[in-house]
Amino acid sequence: MSIGTRHLATLVAAALLACGLSGCGTINEKLAAGISDAIPAWVGGLPADAPPRPGSARYDEYMRERERRRLEPAAARNETGQASPSPQDPVH
Repeated sequence: MSIGTRHLATLVAAALLACGLSGCGTINEKLAAGISDAIPAWVGGLPADAPPRPGSARYDEYMRERERRRLEPAAARNETGQASPSPQDPVH
């Protein structure tokens, strides 16, 4: 039993297709990270106030600022303009 030329061509075509599709996964993963940042918010992209992605240069700065704000006293936070609701305020 020998494999015919037609069967061999089908096997080669299927192997090429499988290898081509497996390569698309890694390419799309890298493209998606860059392209998704360029999509406007009105189309469904990230909003303007979204935190930076982990691993970027701005992420470390963002985390340091967040930790600094977390450690400052609550009284200082309320003086900067963040009014906390009193327990007697009505909820709408």
